Amino acid sequence: MKIWLVLLLGGILTYLTRASFIFLFGVWDIPSWAKRLLKYVPPAVLSALIVPELFMQSGKVFISLGNVRLLAGIVATLTAILTKNTLWTILSGIACMAIFNMLL
Repeated sequence: MKIWLVLLLGGILTYLTRASFIFLFGVWDIPSWAKRLLKYVPPAVLSALIVPELFMQSGKVFISLGNVRLLAGIVATLTAILTKNTLWTILSGIACMAIFNMLL
């Protein structure tokens, strides 16, 4: 029963945290400089999540042709640049990861 309470409270807290920004942005007028800065938050967060996964293994920097995550990330990045399509980017990354894992 405790786990359900924790899950419920976690969900409520997450919802309230996210909803507070929506409500505050509807009531307050955000300065233009803050709006410009907020445009950089999603790429910064995404980079902070992805870069360590691509370049590190076992807590150490691992840059080589044996790093399948890095190779698949390069292919996915090229796919994103060329196609500008999220689905193709994800599929190419997954396919390359599978192929490189079988080959290497």
